[in-house]
Amino acid sequence: MDDCAAVEQMLTTAKKVLVVLEQQAAGYTSLTIPAHLKVELEEKRQEVTHLEARLNQLQAGKSTAVPDKSPPVSTLPTFDFEVVTVDERGREISYCRLQAEFYREDVGAGIALDMVSIPGGKFTIGSPESEQDRSSDEGPQREITIKPFFMGKFPITQEQWQVVMGFNPSSFKGANLPVESVTWHYAVAFCQQLSKKTGKTYRLPSEAEWEYACRAGTTTPFHFGETISPEFVNYDGNYPYGNVPKGKYRKQTTPVGSFQVANNFGLYDMHGNVWEWCADPWHESYRRIPADGSVWEFGGDDSYRMLRGGSWYGDARDCRSAYRDRYVPGDWGRSLGLRVVSVSPVRTR
Repeated sequence: MDDCAAVEQMLTTAKKVLVVLEQQAAGYTSLTIPAHLKVELEEKRQEVTHLEARLNQLQAGKSTAVPDKSPPVSTLPTFDFEVVTVDERGREISYCRLQAEFYREDVGAGIALDMVSIPGGKFTIGSPESEQDRSSDEGPQREITIKPFFMGKFPITQEQWQVVMGFNPSSFKGANLPVESVTWHYAVAFCQQLSKKTGKTYRLPSEAEWEYACRAGTTTPFHFGETISPEFVNYDGNYPYGNVPKGKYRKQTTPVGSFQVANNFGLYDMHGNVWEWCADPWHESYRRIPADGSVWEFGGDDSYRMLRGGSWYGDARDCRSAYRDRYVPGDWGRSLGLRVVSVSPVRTR
C-alpha cells in the first residue's frame, strides 16, 4: 500500500469515528455535553483536517509524477454493520451504519472465517487514572503506533475449531457458540494448524493490537461509551458498571454476533462472552511496552499469558477496553476463548 492509499484509509476511519462522536454529542445540549466528549470531538476534527491536507499534498505530488504502471491492487469486499452508543445508564443514545473491508477464509468443510481489515494508526494504550475501577497495571498510558492487520470478526466458533483441530473442548455446546475451555497452548496450536491449512500466517494478537482493535478510535471505558448493559453485552448483569441498573445474567456463552452490534471497525463481541487469549506474557505495567504494538516478549513473566475482553462469567468492569487479566497458559476455563489475527489475505506459501 502506497502513502496515498494509507492516508486515505486512515482518513476514512477517522471520518467514521467522527460521525459516531457527533451522533453522541447530538444527544446533549451545548451545556450538558460531557467534557471528555468535547475533547474527543475537537481532537478527531483536527485529525480529519490534518489527514485531508496530507492527502491533498500526496495527490498533488502524484499528478506530476511518472504514472504507476503496476497493476491495481484488488479491492476487498465490504460488509455493513451497526454501531451503537449508550448513555451512563446503558441506554442507546445513537446508532449508525458503517462499512468495513474483509476477506473470507475457507477453513474446511464449507466453514468460513471472516477477517476484518483493521487500519493502522496511533492510540493510547491503558486507562487514565480517573477511570472507574482502574487497576495500576493499566498504566502508565503510552502512545502506540499500530500497523494495518486483519482480525476475526468474531471469536473463533466451535465449528471453526472442530474442523481445524478435530475435537471440541467446549462445555457449552453449539456450532456458532464461541469455543471455550481453551488453554493458551491450544490457542497457539490452533493458529499454527490454521496457518498450515490455509497457507496464510495466523496468530494470537498482541495486547496492544487487541486493545487498539477493541477501542476502534474510542477513549471511553467501552467502545459503546461510558458503560455497557446486558442488552448489548454478555456479562454477569448482577455486577454492572457506573449507573447501570442490575440486569440479566445468562450464565453461559451466547452465539457470536448475536447482539448484532459491532464497534467502529466492524468487530463483534469484543466486550464479554469469552475472554480472548493474547500472545504476550504478563507485565505488571506498560512502562517499557514496545511502541510499535508488537508482542511484548522481553522482560515478562512467562508463567502467565494475557487475557482481554471479559466474559459471560465476569463483572462489567472486567469487560472494559483497558482491563487486563492473566492466566496460566496450561490451564483452561469455561470462559476462555480466542480470536485470531493475520497480516495479509495473501497466501505466504
